[in-house]
Amino acid sequence: MSTQKRTIKVEQFVQAPVSQVYQAFTNSTAVREWISDIATLDPRPGGRIYLWWNSGFYTSGEFIRLEPQKEIAFTWNGRGEPRPTQVIVTLKTKREGTLVRLVHRGLGTGAAWAKAAVDFEAEWITSLANLASVLGSGPDLRITQRPMLGILLSDFTPEIARKLGVPVTDGIRLDGVVDGMGAKAAGLQKDDVLVEFDAQALKEFPDLTHAISKKKTGDQISVTFYRSSEKRSVTMTLSGRPIPEIPPTTEGLSLEVAKIYARAEKDMDHFIKDVTEHEAEYEPASGEWSIKAIIAHLIHNERGVQTTINEIFDGQEASYDGFSGNLNARNQATLQAFPTINDLVTEWKRLNKETVALLAFLPDDFIKRKGSYWRLTYQLLNFPTHFYTHLDQMQTTLQAARK
Repeated sequence: MSTQKRTIKVEQFVQAPVSQVYQAFTNSTAVREWISDIATLDPRPGGRIYLWWNSGFYTSGEFIRLEPQKEIAFTWNGRGEPRPTQVIVTLKTKREGTLVRLVHRGLGTGAAWAKAAVDFEAEWITSLANLASVLGSGPDLRITQRPMLGILLSDFTPEIARKLGVPVTDGIRLDGVVDGMGAKAAGLQKDDVLVEFDAQALKEFPDLTHAISKKKTGDQISVTFYRSSEKRSVTMTLSGRPIPEIPPTTEGLSLEVAKIYARAEKDMDHFIKDVTEHEAEYEPASGEWSIKAIIAHLIHNERGVQTTINEIFDGQEASYDGFSGNLNARNQATLQAFPTINDLVTEWKRLNKETVALLAFLPDDFIKRKGSYWRLTYQLLNFPTHFYTHLDQMQTTLQAARK
């Protein structure tokens, strides 16, 4: 192998103070908001840096130098790369913003490095442009520029596969589809199990996010899936991603979320007014949720929302993999604590009220962290999709109970 080395250099102006840009390279939440899907950092000389992407790629290393508001240097040991390299980031105040200079050095010149060098340069250019967007105005370009299928996900285990009659145990099971999106237009429906996307095998959700990240709105792709034991393929047009208007204050965000919750609570009240306790406990099949279990899930989801708000605000997140709201034992514990359907709905509403209040109490300075505020707002204002999918599920369960 050649002992020669090459260096990649990339510059990016960011319309944000040097302190925020420095944090974007040294704080786990801040890093995750612009470059990786998971990040864990210990920002001190000799401290760890670990980044992971849904594609399955990861890099690990350690911080070499940290000079607050001026320089960050760390080693980079990416999956499958021939040897560790180094990344050096220097920051300089410029025109009420920050000039970021990134040097990635120590790359070899042999055949094993040829593709890596091209990929490094392209990815650093793209990622630093996203950093400028996240810190400058808020939007994460990985979300706003990425198309979507319009699907909601559910668990998929060997036991579920047997119940559905699906002959595979790897894949992505749908919990539902979103009106007006490509998945519904293509005829996909609840309990379909996706196994291929544009000829790429799908074993779990990160496989899909990686595959779709390379596509754009309007692309037509082939999706292969199982409906029970039948394997089918359809052509789907990828939809644009709806982006909600971001309120300029935390008080405004609180008011918008309160409106969304009020509509959901009104629809919940209308649904449960004639539901008996017996009907609410009916399970369509062994292991499938009753109406009460679905409401317990909504309670767990709301508790998870509050935890996420706290973690994003504090800048240290543990819940990278969601709210873990599907554990049956957790549902059973909640059903014991809140045994009637009215008890459950009252607790759900109480948590909604608490979430709205939490948002109102967030300090206005949080708005200055534009990327964190944008990501939190994007997640909260997309709440109706989750709720109304489960409302449809409850309506279907009620119909089955009354048969």
